[in-house]
Amino acid sequence: MNMSLMELYESMGWFAKGIVFTLLGMSAFSFTVLIQKWWGMRKAQAETRKFAPEFSQFLEEDNLNEAIKLAEGYKKSHVARVLGGALSEIRPLIQDGSVTVADINSAERAVEREMLMTVVDLKRGLGILATVGATAPFVGLLGTTMGIVNSFTGMASSGAGGISAIAAGVAEALITTAIGIGVAIPAVWAYNFFQTKIDNLIAEMTYTSKEMIDYLIKGVSGEFGRSRFTREFNTAGQTSISQ
Repeated sequence: MNMSLMELYESMGWFAKGIVFTLLGMSAFSFTVLIQKWWGMRKAQAETRKFAPEFSQFLEEDNLNEAIKLAEGYKKSHVARVLGGALSEIRPLIQDGSVTVADINSAERAVEREMLMTVVDLKRGLGILATVGATAPFVGLLGTTMGIVNSFTGMASSGAGGISAIAAGVAEALITTAIGIGVAIPAVWAYNFFQTKIDNLIAEMTYTSKEMIDYLIKGVSGEFGRSRFTREFNTAGQTSISQ
């Protein structure tokens, strides 16, 4: 006896159908997270590729004001969020001309805080993918187990023997396991993919933030002295005020 998948579904009991609907809901949920994460990381990397060269150029020119404005303009870039937050932290110190080594240490701590919050945002949704990938096969197996139990119960009550008496019921039951595995595979794949991508983004944020902190440290003339960009910032500010 040949049965199509639709015929198998129609022959399922309400419990098995409930398992199928649960698995389909889990699949829809995981694919929603997958698409959102992929799109968000794609936007973040695209903005970072535009942001990084311009930001480096402003640092080379000691133009911290424009560097801060640039970072504030790239809301999706993970690197811009981290560097912009650190520069915003020390901007008042730059303006009053009192940047010291301790202030740069404060900027470094600001970088760490921004990185922590950015990483939390990047990892949001990964728990859903991990949960779907880990539990979907077991949800399908639950449907399979109950389906086989129902098949043997029906065989016992009817008195019929042989594999033909339970073949349709076993096939119906195994469908739920197949669906569960089909739901779990893309969820696990997506989880591992995004985990690797996030590790790469963390490396980018760490590298660029350390590069900026090194730049600020090199600009300090002494342990409690002012940096070259501080003096130029004050000079430019006084010129604009006098005009």
